[in-house]
Amino acid sequence: MSVIDILTRVDAICNKYDKYDVEKQKNLNVSGDDAFARGYAAIDAEIEAALEKAELASKEKSKASTVALNAELRRTKAKLLDEVPKLQRLAIKKIKGLSTEDLAARNDLVLALPDRIQAIPDGAAAAAKQPGGWGPSASHTEIKFDSDGRFDDEYFQESEQSNQFRQEYETRKRRQDQGLEMISEGLDTLKNMAHDMNEELDRQVPLADEIDSKVDKAASDLKNTNVRLKHTVTQLRSSRNFCIDIVLLIIILGIAAYLYNVLKK
Repeated sequence: MSVIDILTRVDAICNKYDKYDVEKQKNLNVSGDDAFARGYAAIDAEIEAALEKAELASKEKSKASTVALNAELRRTKAKLLDEVPKLQRLAIKKIKGLSTEDLAARNDLVLALPDRIQAIPDGAAAAAKQPGGWGPSASHTEIKFDSDGRFDDEYFQESEQSNQFRQEYETRKRRQDQGLEMISEGLDTLKNMAHDMNEELDRQVPLADEIDSKVDKAASDLKNTNVRLKHTVTQLRSSRNFCIDIVLLIIILGIAAYLYNVLKK
């Protein structure tokens, strides 16, 4: 076989399996509205970030930090697995500019995602695998149960890491319960204060009503007194004017009589 034949066969093989190139599919930009390309790129980036975080967790010396990182990794894996069905629906959607082989390649990439996601280390113990009843079903072939078949007492013993995590959880739970108890006591105190204030206001309502009645009565009496006083003053003023008029009339008559007598002499 000549060199030209070898190069030709290599090119043919590369072209045949080029559709399975992840980087090429991720960078494929057939349409600006290609939701699959964006979704797959986002999931692929999250998988890479999760792998880096898993490596960081494996090197972490603090067990509490390791537990927290592993818990976050499990949440990330669950979220990514929930995104796979949506991405699978987008993979079979026909888009202008995509060939049938490209659509098939997209479907193959989506089918490989669950294995890639499950392969992310998260510190969880592998599920037990029993013959006859625990194998993967036909409808969920992506679920795998890996175990060495050992179920002795050591298998179920608490590890130091899980024991420390449980103790930390119990401590935080006790602190939270204490805080909630203090808040409950404060709320009870405020409730009792509000109840006492309400009772005091209920007792003050009759007194306030009585004061309002007395004020209204005093205002009415004062108004009547002012009317009577005005009438009395008016009467006194009229009587005084009448007396003055009589006195002036007598004086005028006296002067007139005096002048008459003087002029008569």
